[in-house]
Amino acid sequence: MASSNFIDYVKINCRSGAGGAGSVHFRREKHTPKGGPDGGDGGRGGHIILRGSSQMWTLLHLKYRKHIKAEAGVAGEGGRRSGAQGTDVILEVPLGTIARNPDTGDVLAEITEDGQDIILFPGGRGGLGNDHFKTPTQQAPDYAQPGEPGCEEWVVLELKLLADVGLVGFPNAGKSTLLSVVSAARPEIADYAFTTLVPNLGVVAYRDYKSFVMADIPGIIEGASQGKGLGLRFLRHIERNSILLFLIPANSEDIRHEYNTLLNELREYNPELMDKTRLLAISKIDLVDQEALSRLKENLPKNVPVAFISSVNQQGLDELKDIIWQSLTIANEPE
Repeated sequence: MASSNFIDYVKINCRSGAGGAGSVHFRREKHTPKGGPDGGDGGRGGHIILRGSSQMWTLLHLKYRKHIKAEAGVAGEGGRRSGAQGTDVILEVPLGTIARNPDTGDVLAEITEDGQDIILFPGGRGGLGNDHFKTPTQQAPDYAQPGEPGCEEWVVLELKLLADVGLVGFPNAGKSTLLSVVSAARPEIADYAFTTLVPNLGVVAYRDYKSFVMADIPGIIEGASQGKGLGLRFLRHIERNSILLFLIPANSEDIRHEYNTLLNELREYNPELMDKTRLLAISKIDLVDQEALSRLKENLPKNVPVAFISSVNQQGLDELKDIIWQSLTIANEPE
């Protein structure tokens, strides 16, 4: 089943490589009976590196790799020969991935760009050979530095989808249908609650070869911020969206009340979400007559741009795209 392939949370154990030990060695050549120290340095241990990849959108490839181990550095040798560095381990992750300390919750790294490299756990430094410790008074040091140990820690990798527009609404509000109509995405659509069990992304084409990314977030219910339903698990994906598009069906009993309920759940989860640009789309207008549509226009939330759409009949979709693009242009302007 395709939906089971979306993994947005993994906990793995990482161990960077230990540094190689420095060498204790003395030069021994013909005609050089009293050669001085020439021990080489140990090699650095391998790093654990996170690398952003725009070709990935899930952490599935790390789900069954619970232990990540980098190579240790090689010890130094005589003749001032340094040991080889340990091979780094590069973990490719989707854009929007955050690495956290599982005990404190502190953010260790954040990947937002394609090709971005962040050293999550550095390898141990290689030890210095005895060649570094010779002095006029200590001409034959018989000691060298050991290599530093690597780091071993558990780390949580958490994915927050990067999208321009996030669809917010109750189950069966028409979010998946809208995404399937305006993009090439094919989310599961059915007439029952919680059809969408994982977020879906779609690229929406706009005029003059422009486009933006829209994310369909699983339905939020009242109490989602306290863990009810599926909302708590996927609310974090909304944090990375530039614009929040609230979707409420035209046949709802009280549109303003539903909007305020959704708004309250977002506020309870993260008050910073209130700073994001908000739009409102009244969906399924094909299910109500013009008289009912005129009445509900009188009971809409204030100070929020509103579009009236029908994904089935493809009504109002161009107007909705215009509103979204205008809002994105304003939201992305430098302050």
